[in-house]
Amino acid sequence: MSNKQCRWGFFGTAAIARKNWKAIRLSGNGRVAAVASRTADRAQTFIDECNDEYPAGCDVSAVGSYEGLLERDDVDAVYIPLPTGLRKEWAIAAAAAGKHVLIEKPVANNSSDAAEIIAACEDAGVQFMDGVMFDHSERLAKVKQQIGDGTTVGKLRRINAHFSFAGDAEFQKSNIRVDSVLETHGCLGDLGWYCIRFILQANGLVMPTSVSARTLTPLQGENSPHCVPGEMSGELIFPDGVSAGFYCSFLTENHQRVSVSGDKGYIAIEDFVLPFYDSMAHWTTSSNTLEIDNCRWNFRRETVAHSIPEYASGEANSQEVKMLRTFNDLVLSGKRDPLYPELAIKTQRILDACRKSDVSDGRPVQP
Repeated sequence: MSNKQCRWGFFGTAAIARKNWKAIRLSGNGRVAAVASRTADRAQTFIDECNDEYPAGCDVSAVGSYEGLLERDDVDAVYIPLPTGLRKEWAIAAAAAGKHVLIEKPVANNSSDAAEIIAACEDAGVQFMDGVMFDHSERLAKVKQQIGDGTTVGKLRRINAHFSFAGDAEFQKSNIRVDSVLETHGCLGDLGWYCIRFILQANGLVMPTSVSARTLTPLQGENSPHCVPGEMSGELIFPDGVSAGFYCSFLTENHQRVSVSGDKGYIAIEDFVLPFYDSMAHWTTSSNTLEIDNCRWNFRRETVAHSIPEYASGEANSQEVKMLRTFNDLVLSGKRDPLYPELAIKTQRILDACRKSDVSDGRPVQP
């Protein structure tokens, strides 16, 4: 077995970076080499706090600038969880420095910027991937098999996705996700990205022919020059009669449900983004029947529960660890997987179409 490891540099100290710190340690083929922030002290505080809970197993350098991180020869790949408005500059700079790029979502402010980032990575021969962890879950792979088996769902007709949490008054006032400069897409970028991605995955990466969307409730942070979507719904129409709907919100309590329906049954997942705390990943398939006999009307539940061994997080087989392990394998092998840029650019194009439709009072837009 090879002892080679992908050496990581972190751009910033965002909260989600702490989860990926542990995921890299658990991956078995990667390690964090350096963390950069606006000051070396800030980076060192992040390193110390992560090491206190989950030691990196190696020395990690604190770097006082992002430029300094890119100049290091002990960094193979960079993780960029910076605000969306800052990602393009540093992702392109990272590619130019020969660093592989794992970036948080949404990838960029628009699909043109996302295409520039991906092109820069392709030109530099480095891997690009966005940080959608459920793309790498074994549960998603099993669900996609059932969607395509011709019997569980039958002919696919409808996909629904809902992702929300209720931000409190302080969130609505000061969180960067309600700042139109840093996170211009609001809940659509933060939560809707996952809904769109699941819809794409469930429908074989086919692009919709028509997208319509409306902001139901705008939000504007106290220092934000403009409003962002705080609650949004959308409708996607695909070839062959398939349709999909999504709802994302910073105003509705925690809810992460998707369903995939066809002419023979449907599949439902109650925790499609962040799995419930468990050692198993769960979902159900249903083919309910209505029995009518004169005055007797019975709607029979015909639901089967499914599960596979897959921890929710923080274990060797959890989805975020599989994401990092896959990325590390690509870096160490010298291979590139075009699937991940394709997933990202298609999601960004649909997100753009949602925003264009929204400013046109929900008029359908072709992505």
